[in-house]
Order: sequence, then structure tokens, then C-alpha cells
Amino acid sequence: MPGLHLSALTLSHFRSHLRASLSLDARPVAIFGPNGAGKTNILEAVSLLSPGRGLRRAAAGELARTPGGIGWKVTARTGGPGAGHEIETWAEPEAPRQLRIDGKPAAQVALGRLLRVLWLVPAMDRLWIEGAEGRRRFLDRMVMSFVPEHAEAVLAYEKAMRERNRLLKDMVRNAAWYGALETQMAESGAAIMANRRFALARLDRAQRGAATAFPAAALDLAGPEGPEGAGALAAALAEGRPADLRAGRSLTGPHRTDLEAVYAEKAIAAKLCSTGEQKALLISLVLANARALAEDTGAPPVLLLDEVAAHLDADRRAALYDEIAALGAQAWMTGTGRELFADLGGRAQFLEVTAENGDSRITKEG
Repeated sequence: MPGLHLSALTLSHFRSHLRASLSLDARPVAIFGPNGAGKTNILEAVSLLSPGRGLRRAAAGELARTPGGIGWKVTARTGGPGAGHEIETWAEPEAPRQLRIDGKPAAQVALGRLLRVLWLVPAMDRLWIEGAEGRRRFLDRMVMSFVPEHAEAVLAYEKAMRERNRLLKDMVRNAAWYGALETQMAESGAAIMANRRFALARLDRAQRGAATAFPAAALDLAGPEGPEGAGALAAALAEGRPADLRAGRSLTGPHRTDLEAVYAEKAIAAKLCSTGEQKALLISLVLANARALAEDTGAPPVLLLDEVAAHLDADRRAALYDEIAALGAQAWMTGTGRELFADLGGRAQFLEVTAENGDSRITKEG
């Protein structure tokens, strides 16, 4: 039986696509065409069917086709068990993004309960050697796939922290101003920490329980995230005010967490691995995340893998396609040439993307 997938996707004035309408089945989607044709724009549109700002983290106003300035819209329909839902997300000029599910206004967190979407893009290739912020974002995307409510906890924590940081920068010393904010940070922060540890444990089980061509990564959390539990975290924030006042920002809490990874078989930190090994570890984590979700929810997530084929040798590329097919996931993959997806054969549907005068064109082959 086909898993949960997108059965239809329509783009209107989205990035380089004036209008595109696709009818799809549950098989992987191989998207090929020259650089700059608009392949990644399709993946970005699909990523907006999950909570957050999508795989490029773009503001709503940056997504509209130019010239034009009339706003943009993405519409999709889900297929598979318990599906048949219509999702519409759009933004008018100078207005925030909006969302409807089955014709009714909805909050973004509802998307996480309706459709799980995971992605891997070339910008993430340097994840293990750049700053901790990107790793936290990568971690929290994985956590949200298991616990959709994690998005609300992160938003509540960040809002309270911004307000507390404003007090710190203004050198406000009256404890009464901090109490409610620190309580909110502590409650949301405790939930964030618990959710992250749950997700890491689940990923560890998914990696240990699978035979795969990709190396397993041992994951751990590091950094001054503070003690576990809302009460203990609130106390730590209160005690840390003098140091925080000197720094002008909050120095303790889950916003300081870092994600550490070790290539398990070689016992080498990911940041010390070769570029190819670092990429393989990322793919391994995305596949483990997908396997765990398939086991927990009964349906694999939608996968978005931008230019993933170009970074793998022929054997690993074939192994990736076999794992995706075994999962039953609708994986949207991009590459410059059709030959990169030859090993998929009839297991995939193919989209060729071309561009003329700045407008993208999509031709479905199978």
C-alpha cells in the first residue's frame, strides 16, 4: 500500500515558476535539469508544507516571482492512508504567510501533525564544521518530526528569551521584571530539552536496528543548556542574572546547546571526518529519522534531497535509492542529469525542469 505522499502540487508565482501543476503518485520524484532552471524551487515549495520557513529559511516576501509583485501560492493534496487533505499556503505583498487546511485557517504546527517532511540540502554539507546554530536548527527539525508540538515550545522560549535579553541590555536590575519571563523560559526550555533527548534516543535505536550502506552517527548534546526540569532551570536563570547582565544576554539554556556527532565505526568526531564521510553521516541521519517515523506513525515522511546524487559515488547512489524504495518514501531528489537517477528505473517518476527568459517549465516523463 502506498505511504503518505503528495498526490498533487500547484505553484503560482512562486520563485521562478509562473504556474506549474503536477499530478503525482507515491513513488520517488526525480527532478533533473540545468543549474538555475528552478529545481530547488520545487523542493522549497514542498518544504513549506511543514512548520517553519522552509529549506531556505526565506521570508514570505522573498518567495514571490519577480517581476510581478502579486504574491505567491502553493497548493497541495495528500494521498495515501488517512490522507486526502488539501493544504494551501500563500502570501500577499507586504503581508505574512497564511495557511489553510481543507479550506479552514490553520496554525503552522498543524502541518507537523498532517505531513512529516525531512530535507537535506547542499548548504548543510558544512554542518559539522560551522557554528552551533545550524546544528541546533538541524536537531530541532528532526525533533519536530517526532514531536510536532516542539515547534510551539521553541517559539515560546525564543520569545521570552528575546524579552529577557532586552531587559539585560537595558541593565534592568529589578527582579520583578524577570520572574514571569524566566518562568516561561524554564517551562518551554524543559520541554525542549526533554524533546531533544527523546529524539536522539529514537534516532539511536533506528540506526542500530538497520542494515545500511551509510555510516551510523553517535549523537550527543553539549553546551551550557542548564539543568533538567523547569524548576531547576528557572533557578539557574535567576542565579545567572549577574553574569547575564554583564554579557547583555542569556548565557544558560537550551539555546546554547550544541549537537555533537561521532562516526561510530571509526570513533572519529564528525568535524574531523572527510567531506565525503560528513555527507554520508548526514544522509544516514535523515534515513534513520525516516525509518523511525515510518515505524512510529505507520507512514514514512516525505524526503527532500537537493543535489544529493551528485555527491555520491555510483555504489552509494544505488544504495540510497534502494533504501528509499524500501522505506516506501516519496523522496523528491534533484540533479543536473537524468543519468544520475538511472538506478531508480521504473521505481520513480521523472520531472525535467528547463528555463526560458527566467521562467521555469516542468515536463513530467513518467
